Amino acid sequence: MSTIAIIPARGGSKAIPKKNIMDFCGHPLLAWTVAAARGCPAIDGVYVSTDCPEISAVARRYGAGVIRRPDDISGDRATSESALVHACRELEKGGNLPDRVVFLQATSPVRESAELNGALEHFDRAGLDSLFAASVPEDLLVWWEEAGAMKSLNYDFRSRKRRQDAEGGGRLLIETGSFYITRTPILLETGNRLGGRIGAWIVPVWKSWEIDSADGLALVEAMMKIHRLDRNPPVPVNG
Repeated sequence: MSTIAIIPARGGSKAIPKKNIMDFCGHPLLAWTVAAARGCPAIDGVYVSTDCPEISAVARRYGAGVIRRPDDISGDRATSESALVHACRELEKGGNLPDRVVFLQATSPVRESAELNGALEHFDRAGLDSLFAASVPEDLLVWWEEAGAMKSLNYDFRSRKRRQDAEGGGRLLIETGSFYITRTPILLETGNRLGGRIGAWIVPVWKSWEIDSADGLALVEAMMKIHRLDRNPPVPVNG
């Protein structure tokens, strides 16, 4: 199947100005995601959907194509799906509509090309229609609170078990937001990144952090350096 990676990257950001192209471990934040996608042999093309000329320049410098994102789907309330669908329609005009889309978030740079390739291979083997990156939190006991009522979700507080005794009865998955894979017809028909037969690709918890604040930036940068992912930086290919 033909596979295209799409990276939505708006110019506006309230919490961190110019977040998508700020310096991150010596390179623009966006560049790390472009490089991860370009390094995956199962991905045939990489595109950045943006409304910002500065982001467009960075995308092209690191080897991605650019799809101009219209202003009406570039505001604070615009969904990622609107950018993905628009990008697919633009690719379709050029006769380049892929069979599946890999949606990558620039604010989740702690990822590797190998895991994208592994996820795409799993997608094929399992006959999936969509997939999301997920982490498995260890020893995390989750509750739901509503209208003053409390309910334990992933265990029974009345019969608390040791973790090793509770294994085998299912597991809690956290959707990291790092990447998604979707068959293009499902994305276009439903306007949703997930649908049909859904699967998950498990990544370590330390790969689940994303950058939404200054504190998040410091944490994610620390994860990159601790796990030495910064030793393989993106390389400009244009200019």
